[in-house]
Amino acid sequence: MTDESRPVRLGIIGGSGLYQIDGLKDAEWVSVESPFGEPSDQILLGNLEGLDVAFLPRHGRGHRIPPGEINFRANIDVLKRAGVTDIVSLSAVGSLRDGLAPGDFVVVDQFIDRTFARVKSFFSAGLVAHVSMAHPVCGRVGASLMQAAGDISDMRAVHGGTYLVMEGPQFSTLAESELYRAWGCDVIGMTNMPEAKLAREAEICYATVAMVTDYDCWHEDHDNVTVEAVIKVVNENAAHARALVTVLASGFSQARGTCDGGCDRALENAVMTAPEARDKAMVAKLDAVAGRVLAP
Repeated sequence: MTDESRPVRLGIIGGSGLYQIDGLKDAEWVSVESPFGEPSDQILLGNLEGLDVAFLPRHGRGHRIPPGEINFRANIDVLKRAGVTDIVSLSAVGSLRDGLAPGDFVVVDQFIDRTFARVKSFFSAGLVAHVSMAHPVCGRVGASLMQAAGDISDMRAVHGGTYLVMEGPQFSTLAESELYRAWGCDVIGMTNMPEAKLAREAEICYATVAMVTDYDCWHEDHDNVTVEAVIKVVNENAAHARALVTVLASGFSQARGTCDGGCDRALENAVMTAPEARDKAMVAKLDAVAGRVLAP
C-alpha cells in the first residue's frame, strides 16, 4: 500500500451515554498495552458498513472514570497502535447559546482549554516538540460528519462553534458560565482537552461532535443543570449518535492519501530536540505516536 493510498481505520471515542457501537460485524473487544499506562477500556474492533472501526468508551463501560482521571495519553496511544487514522470524538456538552438547544449536535471547529490538572503532551524533558493547534480539528472529517448528519431526518446539527473545556468534575458557577458566554464560546464540556492536542501529536485526523444536553446554568428560563436532567437527554442523544456513526461509516473513504489539512504530518517540523540529545527511553515510548519522524 503506497502513501498515496493508505488503509483507513476510523476511531470512535464514545462519550457519556455511548458505550458501544451497534451493527459492528466481526466485533471483538481487545486489550492493547500502552507505555503511558492503562487506557479507559479495551478497544472494540470490527467492521461497520464496510469500514474498519475501533471504538473506545472514554469513561469506560459503565461510566467508571471521571473527566479529570481519564488517561488521555494512553487512550490516543492505543488507538494509534490499533491502526486508527481518523478519530470522531463524541462528547456531551452544555449549551452557552440560545440557538443551541438540548438535543442539538455541534461539529465544533475551535477549542478553549481551561483544564489545569492533566498531562497534555506525549513530549517532555528529553524530547521536545511543538505542534500547531491553530486549527484543532480536521476539516475533512468535520465535513464528512455534517454530510452524514444531513442524511438523518430528525437530527439537528450545526457546523462550527467553540468548545470550552473546563476541568470539572463540578459544573460551572453562574459567573463562569456568563464569562464563557462573553468570550464567544458556544458549548462547554470536560473531556475534549487534552484529547484533541494528543491526537494532533499522534498525527491522527480528529473531529468532535458535541452533543448538547443542557443550558449549563446561565439560562434564566431553565433549571440549573442536574445529573438527572443531563442523563435524560444523554440517553436520547445516544440513539442519534449511533445513527450518525453508522451513516458516517457508510460513506467514509476506505483508503486515502495525505490529509489536506496536514493532520497526518503534524510532527514533520515539530520536534526541537537534536537526534543525539534525545532521551532514548522517551523515543522508545513514542514508537507508535511519533515513530514516523523519530526513526533513524
